[in-house]
Amino acid sequence: MEQPNSENLFETIKRASVDIFSADTLRERLFSGKPQKIKLGADPSRPDLHLGHSVPLRILRKLQDAGHEVIFVVGDFTGMIGDPSGRSKTRAQLTFEETRENGRSYFEQVSKIIDTSKARVVYNSEWLGKLSFGEVLNLAGKYTLARILERDDFAGRFANNKPIGLHELLYPLMQGYDSVALKADIEIGGTDQTFNLLVGRELQKDYGQTRQEVITFPLLPGLDGVNKMSKSLDNYIGIGENAEIIFEKCMKVPDGILETYFKLTTDIPEREYTNLIEKDIRQAHFAYAREIVRMYHSNEAADSAHERYLKVASGKTPDDISEIFISADGDLLTNVIKQAGFAPSNSAARRLIEGGGIKIDGITVRDSFMRVSGDFVLGCGKNKFVRVRCDFNNSP
Repeated sequence: MEQPNSENLFETIKRASVDIFSADTLRERLFSGKPQKIKLGADPSRPDLHLGHSVPLRILRKLQDAGHEVIFVVGDFTGMIGDPSGRSKTRAQLTFEETRENGRSYFEQVSKIIDTSKARVVYNSEWLGKLSFGEVLNLAGKYTLARILERDDFAGRFANNKPIGLHELLYPLMQGYDSVALKADIEIGGTDQTFNLLVGRELQKDYGQTRQEVITFPLLPGLDGVNKMSKSLDNYIGIGENAEIIFEKCMKVPDGILETYFKLTTDIPEREYTNLIEKDIRQAHFAYAREIVRMYHSNEAADSAHERYLKVASGKTPDDISEIFISADGDLLTNVIKQAGFAPSNSAARRLIEGGGIKIDGITVRDSFMRVSGDFVLGCGKNKFVRVRCDFNNSP
């Protein structure tokens, strides 16, 4: 690793980050000529990585390209608790099977940003699941309750007499132990992870290791424009979603934070996107949506998604819609809506109909007890379509 490259990398990290613990030591590590072990973790609470995750992941790729060892930690064990950071109440606990299932797609999605052939992708159950009860007690003895309760989320819940599970208090120690197990040199994450990352730094000292450097990055606001992007809040753009969905969600980014999205999730020069936003906000949205789809799919996918979006926006039905088949004798519309995947149950389908969210060949229907037969296009909302056809082979 040549010194000029290290200098450029260090300056890039300084500009992109919120805090570095500590900047001087980080610079020394990057200039040492020795590849550093750089860790980033994510809990698979749901099976999608989103653009919020891409903010530190994109820096991770730059560090990887500079010759450093990248370690992506899938928190299948910590995910059973769920990170309490920023939470006003206890998360619903997941089973180990659920976190493993959700984590299966992480490898494929991470490969859209980092070179997984040159990275380590590990599950923290590999070491956390093997700790004996005595070792857990030893780990718990490294921190006091007073220090854990310094966290704003815990302090607020405690002050308001809201329940705090004992398992939640262990979460920062478990995440911190990941750094001990991996002997990480550097750990990166969002600003909401600052406490957890610093716990890892302190635990390494307790276990006789050199303390890791910690770099935190800004949180990407969600599509609601209020909360951070989060899978649990369903205000996210998943990097593994299909091109059409990504494009549509990008078009929904609130105008006031579009500049932030450009800055944190793309490499488009600042002068270029700020000029575009000032000149024509709608065209800026199109440019952003096309860039994100291009990054995580292809130029061709961006063209196709753009064309589809314009067609749907003009009230036309896209050409490339899927088909479902129903009996030639017809079926209840609620059953067809459920079969199309637009609703999880008949009662939910009825609510969609009664709320004016269902169209047949472009015409809104409100009779939740009507029966239908093919061929027609069933529409749900503004952008969900399926072609319904008769299945004569399976009719009586």
